[in-house]
Amino acid sequence: MATHLLEAPPEPQLYRRRWLALAVILVVEAMDLLDTTITGVAAPAIHREFGGSESQIQWLSAAYTLSFAVLLVTGARLGDIYGRKRLFVLGAAGFTLASALCAAADGPGLLITARTVQGAFAALMIPQGLGLIRTMFPPKEMGAAFGLFGPVLGLSSVLGPTLGGYLVDADWFGTGWRMIFLVNLPLGAVAVLAGAKLFPANALTRAAEAVRLDLIGVPLISTAAVLLVFPLVQGRDLGWPLWTYLSMAASVPVLLLFARYQRLAQRRGGSPLVEPSLFGRRAFTAALATGVVFFGALSGLMLVFTLYLQLGLGWTPLHSGLTMIPLSLGMAGGAVLSGAVLGPKYGRRVLHGGLVVAALGALGVWATTAHWAGSLTSWELAPAVLVTGFGLGLIMAPFFDIALAGVEEHEVGSASGVLNAVQQLGGSVGVAVLGTTFFGWAASDGFQHAAGWTLGLAAAGLALAFAVAFLLPERARPHEEAAAGS
Repeated sequence: MATHLLEAPPEPQLYRRRWLALAVILVVEAMDLLDTTITGVAAPAIHREFGGSESQIQWLSAAYTLSFAVLLVTGARLGDIYGRKRLFVLGAAGFTLASALCAAADGPGLLITARTVQGAFAALMIPQGLGLIRTMFPPKEMGAAFGLFGPVLGLSSVLGPTLGGYLVDADWFGTGWRMIFLVNLPLGAVAVLAGAKLFPANALTRAAEAVRLDLIGVPLISTAAVLLVFPLVQGRDLGWPLWTYLSMAASVPVLLLFARYQRLAQRRGGSPLVEPSLFGRRAFTAALATGVVFFGALSGLMLVFTLYLQLGLGWTPLHSGLTMIPLSLGMAGGAVLSGAVLGPKYGRRVLHGGLVVAALGALGVWATTAHWAGSLTSWELAPAVLVTGFGLGLIMAPFFDIALAGVEEHEVGSASGVLNAVQQLGGSVGVAVLGTTFFGWAASDGFQHAAGWTLGLAAAGLALAFAVAFLLPERARPHEEAAAGS
């Protein structure tokens, strides 16, 4: 009997279908990224069919981005209230139906409306993924699970314009540009059915505490997001009029009012939209600061490079997309190595190393374009692009793992929404700043010089992220500490 009493308690049983469930989450991440980038290539064909103003065509991308960014935090909180599995399936179903509506649109007005609905359902679907991973995976596998985000994000970003160009040119069944939305239908159906089947039952239950939707916090954070994101999306195309700067400035007091109300709601025993306790966690707040800089530099780098290939060198969208394949291969290799081997052992130092490698790769891309100039080919670019992708891949696994380390179960929804929103915000800022800089310099000095200067700025942004990342803790160990203390 004494021997029996001294036996160690059995380890908690792991969810055996967790890797299949992760594959479903990665599919919808890819679907979201494809729809973020794919319309840019199809825009000329859509404009030829529908006519209308240039601003209407610009809103094909902007409508999706804006509604997605505005509703991310709310979507994450709804997952806390009604269950992450339920919100994931609902979001995937709505996203799929909205894609069908986009394909059936008979004018720019309906198409822009459908894109807005698409972004709204994506905001219900995407933030549930991080919380579901926290539910399904043990701490020792968390880094490997997050490490798979790197190759998926990289491949999807590259496939967007490549696939879009191919589908429009192929004109399958006479559908033309509509096929870029029709491809979502089988993917969305798989996500709905597989999500309902594979996600664990505890991802369906509501939060243990009585959580309600913050009916004052939602309009406050939504207003702040619109004030900030709308001018970032439209400012460059409109020439940055005064109202864009006033709008961005006005978002600051609204955000401060939102933060003050969240603390007040918590003191009164209510259910704040964002858990104020999150911002007392060093890993999370440092990750937000790092994420804004890193995703801004990343999005700006991708934009400037693809613009230079198409506008500066005259390459087709398909040629430009194929040139980005080494970036995806590098991201895949870096993410697997980081998530499975380096991240758990070296933590923050892997993220720092990845930022250094990515910055050197960006400088290598600039040096290659400067050296080969008009005779540049994809093969000359491949080594520097591969190195850049490898560095970016090294960053992905430790970043998300460290950011969510120590976040408690009741904070996961808020954390996922805020982290995704910051990622979206950083990307919008990067595109606005580097895109404006690129076109400004191109108008006076030509595309070659503009690409050189803006690629250098992107590398400087990665260097700044390197400095900010020192605020992050060394390891993602609080996962285990939180689990032990719960």
